[in-house]
Amino acid sequence: MSKAEISSVLREPRFVVKKFQTRIQAEGVGAVVRRSIGRFELRHFDPFLVLDEFSVTAPGGFPDHPHTGFETVTYMLQGAMTHEDFAGHKGTIRTGGLQWMTAGRGIVHSEMPASQGTQKGLQLWINLSSKHKMIEPRYQELLSKDVAEVAKDGIKVRVIAGEALGTKSAIYTRTPTMYLDFTLKPGAHLQQPIPSLWNSFIYVLEGEGIFCKQESSPTKAHYILLLGFGDGVEAWNKSSKLLRFILVGGEPIGEPVVQYGPFVMNTQEEIDQTIDDYEYCINGFENAKH
Repeated sequence: MSKAEISSVLREPRFVVKKFQTRIQAEGVGAVVRRSIGRFELRHFDPFLVLDEFSVTAPGGFPDHPHTGFETVTYMLQGAMTHEDFAGHKGTIRTGGLQWMTAGRGIVHSEMPASQGTQKGLQLWINLSSKHKMIEPRYQELLSKDVAEVAKDGIKVRVIAGEALGTKSAIYTRTPTMYLDFTLKPGAHLQQPIPSLWNSFIYVLEGEGIFCKQESSPTKAHYILLLGFGDGVEAWNKSSKLLRFILVGGEPIGEPVVQYGPFVMNTQEEIDQTIDDYEYCINGFENAKH
């Protein structure tokens, strides 16, 4: 898509409606996360439930824990993490690689460091609609070399989900989602379309950028910006260093969300049933007893 074509698409650019810095907290065993979505200021941002930037060093990690009713997207920024679940699925996610896990009716798994030093990455929880909450667990995994990537006019993007700069991801999203990892060189200007009715946000990983309006104050790393409605977003790198951020958008599900830790359903009765299923190893959790 040419600049002229993109410019004509962005008739109603989005604006920042909320901006705040991530909060550091302990998770798992000896792990630290910077949480943005999923904390008291922002419990949910339909269809997104949690966004963590995690940092963990062995022997710390995330030992056996369950999930039900949503998807987790793990994207490695540095190092490697090994994943293993109660059904025997096992693999290692390395720098630049990703795992898109559909927990569905239930998964018990662990995520532990697979190399020396500090492992860093992002984990995003995406809600599933009621019709998909009880599907069988599934995985989509990509090595770094298999993630769609394109560079143009001082902009590089890794397309984890959705489409950018004419390049599409191979990932299938049950809840329609875009997940883009942008790097802008100094002086670069980005215009990225977003479906007009989707919720979207920006999370800055490194450097500092100006978003939505040229006169806005620069936003630094570890800040999240929630975007209002419109048909796209603009970003500028007016600094002398690289700017890297993720842009994530998703179609709102519009259903009630009842969450009890790693269980996300539509009603309290469904949560109570899920807790019983987990405790008694039934209805999808049969392998949990092992």
